[in-house]
Amino acid sequence: MLIPHLHFRGNCEEAIALYEKAFNTKVDEIVYHCDYDPKKYAGDRRISHANMKIREQIVFLNDNDCMFGNEDTSINFPVHLIIQFQTTGELLACYDVLKDESTTSNPFVKTPYSELVGNFKDKFGMLWGFMVA
Repeated sequence: MLIPHLHFRGNCEEAIALYEKAFNTKVDEIVYHCDYDPKKYAGDRRISHANMKIREQIVFLNDNDCMFGNEDTSINFPVHLIIQFQTTGELLACYDVLKDESTTSNPFVKTPYSELVGNFKDKFGMLWGFMVA
């Protein structure tokens, strides 16, 4: 099983809220940094681990400086996720939620293999590839 893992810079909780809305899903599990040592990290809302399903795919999410309760800032790399939609309308509805403050790397176009396909980085720097199956 391949599980995409998205690392954020202190705004994982905000990303989860947006992705729940865009992909009509809910986070399945969430572990905050303060869960590792409630006294030491009282009130710390950084996320050490979370998972959700996006279009039936399990995805892990976290704030990269507190994964597994560690204060590690060395994990910082891009992830490209391809999402297949059944219809153009479904794709555009999801994109409409994510497009604010996004940067398009490949504009949406019709191709021989998809009615609509394109890539963009959302406001958190995640690279998404959207296409119609």
